[in-house]
Amino acid sequence: MVKSQWVSKLAQALLVTTIMATASVATAAEEKKLSSVEEGKKLAFNKTKGNCIACHMIAGGKEPGEIGPPLMAMQARYPDRQKLFDKIWGKPGVELMPESQMLPFGKHKVLTDDEINKIVDFMYTL
Repeated sequence: MVKSQWVSKLAQALLVTTIMATASVATAAEEKKLSSVEEGKKLAFNKTKGNCIACHMIAGGKEPGEIGPPLMAMQARYPDRQKLFDKIWGKPGVELMPESQMLPFGKHKVLTDDEINKIVDFMYTL
């Protein structure tokens, strides 16, 4: 085999390896995101954690509450993800409706920041 052919074969092998590694990383990130969405849904429906369904109508939820607005088109309603996180967390200065009975879940340590992020991931699928 001529040296230039050998270098070409090596370059092709490196390119294939790089593409496969990149695809593997992308797949792992997608699986992690899917897992985060699934965990967020469980938290949103969990009566001892988020329990969003107690006050909000959520697609796929049974016996939803009617105290809060329906949770739909959340990404369109909250294009700034941090604002939705802050609302759930209960950050000072975040506007809630004056008559809102929503618990500040992060402030009162009902949910961790990680759990709130997972709920937001789930809500962004609604």
